[in-house]
Amino acid sequence: MARPNAQRADLMDPATLAQLGGVELVAREVVEGFLMGLHRSPHRGFSAEFAELRNYQPGDDLRYIDWRMYGRSDRFYVKQFEEETNLRANLLVDVSASMGWSSDPPRLPTKLWYARHFAAALSLILVRQGDTVGLSAFHDEVVDRVHARGGRRQWHEIVRRLDALESAGGTSAQHALRDIAARLRRRGLVVLLSDLLVDPEETRTALRFLRHRGHEVLVFHLIDPGERELPAAADARFVDPETEAELQVSVADVRSEYRDAVTEALAEWERSLRPHGIDYQVIDTSQPLSRGLRAYLRKRERLG
Repeated sequence: MARPNAQRADLMDPATLAQLGGVELVAREVVEGFLMGLHRSPHRGFSAEFAELRNYQPGDDLRYIDWRMYGRSDRFYVKQFEEETNLRANLLVDVSASMGWSSDPPRLPTKLWYARHFAAALSLILVRQGDTVGLSAFHDEVVDRVHARGGRRQWHEIVRRLDALESAGGTSAQHALRDIAARLRRRGLVVLLSDLLVDPEETRTALRFLRHRGHEVLVFHLIDPGERELPAAADARFVDPETEAELQVSVADVRSEYRDAVTEALAEWERSLRPHGIDYQVIDTSQPLSRGLRAYLRKRERLG
């Protein structure tokens, strides 16, 4: 399907992006535009970790001769290095029922649509940098998992899994966070994509535990514009998509209190995470994907 206009895809609103096609196409278009718009490449190349010594052979680079070993043995040895990627990242995507909601379905994709496409774009940037990336999808429990690896095949596998994700069930982010903490054998980056309609204290504790273990943690709090402001109506019936509980309210009576409560809830997430070194970013699902990608790159710059 042809692109609607010549605008860079990373600057398009989600509704326009949704017209382009599947997850893979959208992610490619977004990443191409995003990287084109950067002043400098985020590519960091590989780091080298010492592995072992071997006997010197003619033609070996003299920079890697171990002179201490030469002093002890009067023989030349060359240091061998094992290439390792700069970063191992794991993306945690919330697929609970609330993620399948949109305040304006004809105009605005769901939070899960946004999370799937953002995760695909971020994964593509990671593998292009030579990093490894894994994926976990969760609601009450982890429902799908792709172990962290690098390369284009890995990206295609992640896209395939993302494309199949559907919203269902309640939310228990702390279980997914504890699951990934138990599986990680090496420090890396954990990225949480969720609307954070979760048990806040248990989730914060799990996030802090990951940080305590030495992992970098980045939280993207996805919010539909309709969650920030109540609709312009006299009365409204609200339904919890995860519990199906209903509440009839007079919108005029609670609009101001609701707005204040949302603002305070967002501020509390930030107050409780940032002092522990956890990056927290609110992402409005009506905004271009590039906003979240820029937040990731800021994090990446500090790790380089």
